[in-house]
Amino acid sequence: MSNHAEGPIARTLVPRGLYARAALILFLPVVVVTMVVSVMFLQRHFDGVTRQMTSSMAHELALVVRLVREADTPDDARRAGLAVAAPLDLRLELPVEPLPEDLRRFYDFSGRIVIEVLRETLPQILSIDLASDDKRVSVALQGEAGPFGISFDRRRVSASNPHQLLVLMVVTSLLMTGIATIFLRNQLRPIRRLALAAEEYGKGRMVPYRPSGAVEVRSAGTAFLDMRNRLERQNEQRKLMMSGISHDLRTPLTRLRLSLSMISPEMPPDAEEIAAMEADIAEMSRMVDGFLDYAREEAQEHQAEPLVAADFLETIVADGQRAGQEVQLVRFEGDADGMAMFRPDMLRRALENLIGNAVRYGSRAELDASLGPRSLRIGVEDDGPGIPEDSLEMAMRPFTRLDPARRRSSAQGAGLGLAIAADVARAHGGQLRLGRGPRLGGLRAEIVIPR
Repeated sequence: MSNHAEGPIARTLVPRGLYARAALILFLPVVVVTMVVSVMFLQRHFDGVTRQMTSSMAHELALVVRLVREADTPDDARRAGLAVAAPLDLRLELPVEPLPEDLRRFYDFSGRIVIEVLRETLPQILSIDLASDDKRVSVALQGEAGPFGISFDRRRVSASNPHQLLVLMVVTSLLMTGIATIFLRNQLRPIRRLALAAEEYGKGRMVPYRPSGAVEVRSAGTAFLDMRNRLERQNEQRKLMMSGISHDLRTPLTRLRLSLSMISPEMPPDAEEIAAMEADIAEMSRMVDGFLDYAREEAQEHQAEPLVAADFLETIVADGQRAGQEVQLVRFEGDADGMAMFRPDMLRRALENLIGNAVRYGSRAELDASLGPRSLRIGVEDDGPGIPEDSLEMAMRPFTRLDPARRRSSAQGAGLGLAIAADVARAHGGQLRLGRGPRLGGLRAEIVIPR
């Protein structure tokens, strides 16, 4: 019951903002340490040091008291007392009228210890005056010839200027607090900028943002930029998908519409017209399958798992060969039993698309792989016409077909093979590289993903 009751109270006491919480974490220990040091200093100063100084002073007073009390006459007492009091810088008065009680000012904390130690050491004390003159201590004692007084400088029983250390400590704490506040504000500014960029992006507005600050903040900022770029890329690809669907399906639909318009009850379609319409339907089916595959890759979440890279690639090559594709694994560098962390379904789909493109635009495809300590590199090379260097970046965009190097035919897909492979590589934290193949002279697509 008490735990449930204390929870809301604790939440209300703790600041909600990051700046206030960081300031609390930084300044609270400083305040606590300052208070502890102040209390320890005050206790040592007003208790230990004052008690030691007063005890030493009490022994000097005891010497004067002994000489005064041993004298036979008041004159002898005065002469004996002055003979010792003058060298000890004490002022002797004889006789003197004692006060009815000890006097000290209410804020004189060390005066309480002075009175206590003097009375414990000298039982002959009648009264102690610390209030009439705050710079001197006046002590009235009982002698054989009557009361007499001894006064001395207050600094001999109390340390002078005890507030200097406290003032210095407070000023230093305030100075360091100001410096820490400026430093803390500079450290939290990148976090605020990141929060502002994320908040504005959540409202549909993109504000300029550049990672800065500490390493952890830079890492979070870079991750945010990657996420924002990926979301923007996905939004752009969705737009391209919709435009690609409408553009690619328009041609076969137009042919089907024309063919259907020419059909009449008196003249049924012949076999050639039926075959043409079936070909158009098959082409639209392939396009829709390509669109669905691409959309499924964007929507599904796959879990990465450790697999033997060489066995995984050999399985893909064997599946391609059973499907009638001219493909083979020509080289694997690294440990044949080495493990790599990747998403097998996504990587399989990317490699199958690259192999399909290779055998479609060339006569055969060759795979090579390298398993290093930090990354897994998989290359797919064909002997086709390749892609011009100035069009490599464009080729990885969705629904892109390049002519004449990648001429469209009814057997081709929707221009999503390289786009799917590039997205799979990015989903693994890697990249897809395109270039001219060194062995076969065609297109070389290389997927590089970290282990």
